[in-house]
Amino acid sequence: MNTLCKKLLFFSLFPSFIFAQGFVHRDGQNIVDENGKNLVFRGLGLGGWMVQEGYMIKTGEFAGPQFKIREKIVDVIGEENTVEFYKNYKNNGITKADIDSLAAWGFNSVRLPMHYNLYTLPIEKEPVKGQNTWLDEGFKMTDDLLQWCTENKIYLILDLHAAPGGQGKDTNISDYDETKPSLWESKENQEKMIAFWKKIAERYKDSPWIGAYDIINEPNWNFSATNKNGCDEKLNSPLRELQVKVTQAIREVDNNHLIFIEGNCWGNNYNGIFPLWDDNTAVSFHKYWNYNDVASINQFLEYRKKYNVPIWLGESGENSNAWFTDAIRLMENNNIGWAFWPMKKIDNIAGVTSVIQPKGYDKLLHYWEKGTNKPSKEEVKEILFQVAENYKMSRVEVKTDVIDAMFRQVNSTDTKPFKRHKLQGKVFATEFDLGQINQAYFDKDAYNYWVSSNESTHWNKSNKMRNDAVDIEECNDKVTNGYQISYIEDGEWLQYTVELESAKSVEVEIRYLAGKTSGEIYLSDADGNVISSSVIIEGNDKSPVWQNASFGKVKLNTGQNKLRMQFVKGGDFKVNYIEFKK
Repeated sequence: MNTLCKKLLFFSLFPSFIFAQGFVHRDGQNIVDENGKNLVFRGLGLGGWMVQEGYMIKTGEFAGPQFKIREKIVDVIGEENTVEFYKNYKNNGITKADIDSLAAWGFNSVRLPMHYNLYTLPIEKEPVKGQNTWLDEGFKMTDDLLQWCTENKIYLILDLHAAPGGQGKDTNISDYDETKPSLWESKENQEKMIAFWKKIAERYKDSPWIGAYDIINEPNWNFSATNKNGCDEKLNSPLRELQVKVTQAIREVDNNHLIFIEGNCWGNNYNGIFPLWDDNTAVSFHKYWNYNDVASINQFLEYRKKYNVPIWLGESGENSNAWFTDAIRLMENNNIGWAFWPMKKIDNIAGVTSVIQPKGYDKLLHYWEKGTNKPSKEEVKEILFQVAENYKMSRVEVKTDVIDAMFRQVNSTDTKPFKRHKLQGKVFATEFDLGQINQAYFDKDAYNYWVSSNESTHWNKSNKMRNDAVDIEECNDKVTNGYQISYIEDGEWLQYTVELESAKSVEVEIRYLAGKTSGEIYLSDADGNVISSSVIIEGNDKSPVWQNASFGKVKLNTGQNKLRMQFVKGGDFKVNYIEFKK
């Protein structure tokens, strides 16, 4: 056998081994890093940056897909101002400061949801039918993001979130316009998608901090069955065929990078997708609003074993901190990487950051939805440009409770102070400790399991301040941190860590707003031992006023003390703060 034949035989037998060295790749059932070491992706999806989804900016009820959102904006401020708004929005949406923050918080990867129209023209706008015009904007945004990831030594996973024409009936996700041919109804759109991925692969084939290509996000389409989102499809032949063609196009120029595939029904229906067609691929699935037990992921564990392929939780989130902790622990106990969702959303508790809603935005939303009381062009421009400004990392509210739940609480039952409470003084009721449910707090409505249980649960009924399973509302008392504890049920409790320079007995009062029903509260230590008198809150039908009541004197030790406010009997009263008197 001559030397050339030997080389060809060697490459044909060991393609992934040869080409994947120095890059994240598949090793049997595991994803491994460039050194062959097992790699668990701990990631976050940068949702809303390249692809707007209506629910993330509060337009979901009347303008879900991005093209409809843009139409609404053009209607009030015109095309020129709209172009300027989107320029500011994208410039501020994700910056180096965002990636620096994610790395500091513990994330080792980010998932970039891409809109194809930032990289190439839609088929109906191509000057020459069947050809592809390439645009600089998307590639520049991706190049910058890759540089920031490289500097932080975290992996970038490229995700085609909005494919040419749109890949699903859930229109918000892929910016699908039902009046135009979808991805599945247009050969031109499919060819554009294939060309898009080949172009991406050509550009990034030598970039080791590209963790993988996630070639199509959450396809949901009925090819031959009845469910419009493809959940009862048995074959999924068009989906498999397209992913095979995309993979082949990538491999023409890039044999280095791992490729994630996705099933139908928002990524989870793999009927007809197997067997796999490439030896450096992995299976992605998405998980929302279901139980966090092995049964909830068992199908994918079986795929991993049967087909000797890695699995990855490519998208999850939009639930309580308790659900986050349970889900991530389930993944990591089963050697499954994950990417939660999203990075930024307006007035958000269930994410690592919240974009502050500017003054006047409610008025604009009302006009868009109802068509009445149209604000002036100047007023809307000011509001929208402030929205774009508020997307800067320096202006968002960082949700430390969410970050703590996603990392520290996964492996620790310890509690820690939400903030330092050095006595004497007031401790606001909403500033209870950080920690797992049953360790830092107890609330009866802690998870939203509606996909499993067919019952949707609001773990924080007013969606204010924190993502723990405690109900928090805005507070109008004269002294406040802005929030109060509400919707209190029998047996719930909250724990606080307070500090004292020397041991003493301190009189403790509670600040509350009575409701129509009565309640009873006392203080205990962290072991549940009663350390105070009970406060009885009398219900009445009169106009409520804020008032104080005393727990009596409570003996506290030098240094840190962990106290629990025990709601023996809940009701419709509100709690603002506990005060440790001089």
